[in-house]
Amino acid sequence: MKKSDLLEQVKKLRQETGAGVMMCKKALEETGDYQKAKEWIKKKGVEKAEEKKERETKEGYVATYTHATGKIGVVVELLCETDFVSRNQEFRQLAQEICLQVAAMNPKDKKELLAQEYIREPGKTIETLLKEAVAKFGENIQIGDFARLEI
Repeated sequence: MKKSDLLEQVKKLRQETGAGVMMCKKALEETGDYQKAKEWIKKKGVEKAEEKKERETKEGYVATYTHATGKIGVVVELLCETDFVSRNQEFRQLAQEICLQVAAMNPKDKKELLAQEYIREPGKTIETLLKEAVAKFGENIQIGDFARLEI
């Protein structure tokens, strides 16, 4: 593979997966195929998430959502390890996405929420969404408390 082709594929892979440049390059070099490299990154991300799941989460962000009708409101506490990640706009957007999930699907507890299919991407669970975030941010990320109110 030519160096310019490799650079383009690394750039594209990084945009699609959120993985670091070196991880993307390594994935492409080891697999020799773009789709296989995406799967390799996904697998490595899940492995990293498993390694980090016991780390303490002392920081986080509280996101809220009120449905346009004003009849449903949601509060979600998304936890992470550092304030650096908690201030990240992508982390905060993840918290908002979880709020939308709770508003739409009304899970009874955290276990049910994690097992639910993500409303924006069928075939992906909320647990998988969190594992991808762990791989991207390099920190343990957990859903803390959440509440859904409906009139």
